[in-house]
Amino acid sequence: MTPFVLFAGLRFDLYDGVAGFGRFAAFCAGVGTGLLDRAAWLRRDRLLKQLYLVGTMSVPVVGLTGAFIGMLLALEGYRQFQTIGQEARLGGVINLGLVKQLGPVLAAVMLAGRVGCSLTAELGTMRVTEQLDAMRAMAADPIRVLVVPRFLACVLVIPALTVVSNLCGVLGGFLITTRFYDADPDLYWRYSAQFITWYDVFSGMVKSLFFGGGIGLVACWKGFSCKPGAEGVGAATTDSFVTSFITIILMSLVLAKCLNDIDFMLNGGVDSVFK
Repeated sequence: MTPFVLFAGLRFDLYDGVAGFGRFAAFCAGVGTGLLDRAAWLRRDRLLKQLYLVGTMSVPVVGLTGAFIGMLLALEGYRQFQTIGQEARLGGVINLGLVKQLGPVLAAVMLAGRVGCSLTAELGTMRVTEQLDAMRAMAADPIRVLVVPRFLACVLVIPALTVVSNLCGVLGGFLITTRFYDADPDLYWRYSAQFITWYDVFSGMVKSLFFGGGIGLVACWKGFSCKPGAEGVGAATTDSFVTSFITIILMSLVLAKCLNDIDFMLNGGVDSVFK
């Protein structure tokens, strides 16, 4: 491959990437505008249906995943804490990690895998079968009718799913620590209360809202922009989960930095555990 051909290929990829980002930005702007048109999405057969499919149907898998993660953290960490005689503090460490970081991320990953891929496949199939074009021909905006209810459902239900993940994880860690290893239950909860503050719970809920919005936008956009044919729908579904997962990790990193800085300013640089 000659240098000219290589440069031309990179230049074409750059232009294609910039154009794709512009189309995604226009799509997000359309979603934001559609939120103002409540008559288009505030209907029982649209929003409530998506709330049930996205939220209620995801509770079992989110709760099961959170419980097993809490158990694994207890199994892996107990011996290390026992060697320094601090096994009673394990509950505080596990629960703080779940509430502040792992709970929202696990709920978001499960939502991206179970719901995001489903949304992409559903909307992608509608695009391939020209149902979206038919809606436009009938003067119905697909973004307002199809995307906005799904986006709102992801944003509204993920805090509840995060709470389910947190509670199941805390319960799983408690059972392993106190029943399997016979640690003191009173000390387990006492150190958990000392380690976890209201701001830790609040920061986890804030992260979950951003995760839900990112999953909803990415999943619906991948469905709207998928290529024709069954292979296009399959590729869009796979790309939807990969992109959503990367988005969740990047958002988690940025939000952790921002929220930790705010916590530092509120507490004056002193950890609440040692106040």
